[in-house]
Amino acid sequence: MQHKRFSAMPCPIARGLDRVGEWWSILILRDAFAGLTRFDEFQKNLGIAPTMLTRRLNALVEGGLLERHRYSDKPPRDAYRLTERGQDFRPVLQAMMAWGNKHFTPDGVRVQIIEAATGTPADPVMVDRRTGRALVEPEYIVVRGARPDASAESPL
Repeated sequence: MQHKRFSAMPCPIARGLDRVGEWWSILILRDAFAGLTRFDEFQKNLGIAPTMLTRRLNALVEGGLLERHRYSDKPPRDAYRLTERGQDFRPVLQAMMAWGNKHFTPDGVRVQIIEAATGTPADPVMVDRRTGRALVEPEYIVVRGARPDASAESPL
């Protein structure tokens, strides 16, 4: 369900939050990345009420992050798979994981990204796909509009 106040805003953060800003939605996407696809799997893993899970899955399908695939007609049952748009949410989840590990781990890190070949923990950063350089200030700034203009700098 899209909120008119966000979907009409020109801010890409607000428009993105309109699709995934509810915390159950983000946890459902996390579980989808972990390989869960079925309603009962999401429900068991999250401990979420069936009505809430139905609403959140419907919103993620409507937002284009998940797609339904019927795997049983009697009774009717659907599996949910990440779309390309949903797959593009992976770096957001990875950034949230790294941030949470850095600031909110009183019992120690339980989930982290590691290099598969060596087992070495990764320290994720956003990079420019074109140059491979880290997106850090002052080398990179956020601007509003199509062209960089110092008067249009964003606080992000």
